[in-house]
Amino acid sequence: MRTTSKTPAKIQRDFLTGNQKTKLFSFLFILPSLCFISLIVIYPLFTGLSYSFRDGTLLEMGDFVGLQNYIRVFQMPSFASAVKFSLMFSVISVFGSYSLGLGIALLLNTDLPGRSFFRAAILIPWIIPSVVSVVAWRWLLGDQNSIANAALGLFGIKPILFLADPFWAVISVSIVKIWRSFPFMMVSILAVLQTIPAEQYEAADLDGANSFQSFRYVTWPNLTSITVVCAILMTIWSVNDFDTIYLLTNGGPFEATQNIINLAYRYAFTKNDISASSAMAIIAMLFMMILSTIMMKKQNKDN
Repeated sequence: MRTTSKTPAKIQRDFLTGNQKTKLFSFLFILPSLCFISLIVIYPLFTGLSYSFRDGTLLEMGDFVGLQNYIRVFQMPSFASAVKFSLMFSVISVFGSYSLGLGIALLLNTDLPGRSFFRAAILIPWIIPSVVSVVAWRWLLGDQNSIANAALGLFGIKPILFLADPFWAVISVSIVKIWRSFPFMMVSILAVLQTIPAEQYEAADLDGANSFQSFRYVTWPNLTSITVVCAILMTIWSVNDFDTIYLLTNGGPFEATQNIINLAYRYAFTKNDISASSAMAIIAMLFMMILSTIMMKKQNKDN
């Protein structure tokens, strides 16, 4: 009976062949997901990019016009106003939601009675549908006879047009955005707080550190990474926030709360100018990509 012995080189070739088969089967398993992602993400992205270089409408692609749509968009006063509001809205949303989430997370990280109930209850603004929450806020702030003005009337304060006055409209949409977003910040920060070793706080106590110093030199350094991630995500969500603006003020009054995404929607579906709308969306995407890259590089440098 003849036997064959496998040399080390043959064993290695067999192993590589098996590894390639495993990769092939793995790729086949994720192929449906890749096709689905390509259909709902990649194809619309390249379609929008193509529209931004053409003079088209919703019914036809139009002719290639190069960068004329981008030049036209940058010359629009309404776009400059939308960029200004988007930046301000993002800064207020990130700072407000993070500050509120951090404060509540620090409170819930202590031996607070009933903290399990509060952890679940605070998630309500995050988990309920945006249409329900924003419409409820609109009912709360809507007009002179709203609940908010009725409460102010008890203290002798005249009614405030929260959604009809440009200044108060900006304040109102920012408050609603913070209210909807702070639970995400709270959960993210609380998850990190619970992983900080107690030995670090004990060492700080032995060194005579007070509560503020313990937060400054123990808690905050451990929160740096999650802070950057949350800031990036919240900035992207704020710039892309369509439902809060559309349902609460629809960009008004006098375009005081018009962000880039809402303006792009108006040009696409109200003015049938899909070219300008696509250019605005691409500009917003590039802005968020640049901002995310800068913040991630800063995080890596700090680490």
